[in-house]
Amino acid sequence: MARPVEFDPRVLQPTPHDRVAASTAESADALAEALELLRELHEHKILHTLVRVVQGGQGLSVHGLEILNEPGSVRAVRNLLELVKVLGSVEPEALTSVTGALSDGIKEGARRVQAGERAGIGELVSLARDPDVGLALGALVGVLRGFGKSLRERSSEAGAPHGPHS
Repeated sequence: MARPVEFDPRVLQPTPHDRVAASTAESADALAEALELLRELHEHKILHTLVRVVQGGQGLSVHGLEILNEPGSVRAVRNLLELVKVLGSVEPEALTSVTGALSDGIKEGARRVQAGERAGIGELVSLARDPDVGLALGALVGVLRGFGKSLRERSSEAGAPHGPHS
């Protein structure tokens, strides 16, 4: 005699637990990387800050005050304000010229490093005749003179003793 077929609909559809387990197994590498990122965010206190940002309101302001209360924060804020004052006193055209030239110089230096180019004695001697190097040295000498003059003036204003060249 034939037996009736038993049908259990729960067997055909995976439970939420089964789906999570299967998804975890499929995404093991991604989950491991995500956990590593989460650990780094936690160690650098970025995760704590992000939680405060999401919570908003008082949580963020309290966290901001906690950060400002740390030992180096007041000094960092003062240094930032001094930097803003310095940048505010420089003409934009002059800053653009210098930063553009600095960027080009860094690129050339990086190119030489990647190519393994070293400066030999002959190249160092010939630099005195190179117009680009002469212009750069002239700019650096100007920066050094202005820097030195300002240091001397500031030290005389403060009543500091002068050196032999003042």
